[in-house]
Amino acid sequence: MTVPSEAMVGPVVRVFERAPLDALTDPDALQAMLPVAEVLGPATLAYVAPDDFLPAAPGTVIDLVAPDDPDLQALLASAGPEDADESGIGEITAPAAVVREGGKVVAAAGHRLWPGATAHMCVLTDPAARGRGLARQVASAAVARALADGLLPQWRARPPASRRVAQALGFRELGTQLSAHLDPVRFARFAGDQGTD
Repeated sequence: MTVPSEAMVGPVVRVFERAPLDALTDPDALQAMLPVAEVLGPATLAYVAPDDFLPAAPGTVIDLVAPDDPDLQALLASAGPEDADESGIGEITAPAAVVREGGKVVAAAGHRLWPGATAHMCVLTDPAARGRGLARQVASAAVARALADGLLPQWRARPPASRRVAQALGFRELGTQLSAHLDPVRFARFAGDQGTD
């Protein structure tokens, strides 16, 4: 659990200490416990160790491009804001593995470096090119690169299709994540009701 300020720690901890464990990743339960403005998730968290990685069989030409490559940015734009945000591709810090068709990037995967040598994997396929195994191809290349760099690949997924890609590559689901944005005005009243600042 993380919160954006020291003042939020006490009230949030007091609420979570009394909550059943499964409520911590239940959006409805969380909204009943805290003054939540917005919820993202829940999503599964999966990881893969080098010995468990199941690379995709070669079948597509994979290129590497910089995170700010114009063709990669065009893929983000074509996917729409909801898919682009869900994928996380716009936040990668490492080169992206991409598949091109007719010069256009139709699938991409890369990672964002997180603390603890964690490579947070990000994958996006153009909506018109989905269902053909391209996500698995680019993700396999990106995961192999992260492992070669000594990083621990992490896969966060809500959509079943994304979870299936991760499982096909050997990722094991080990937890669940729920992110919430607390309403600052309502939280101040909430904290005051608890007798804290």
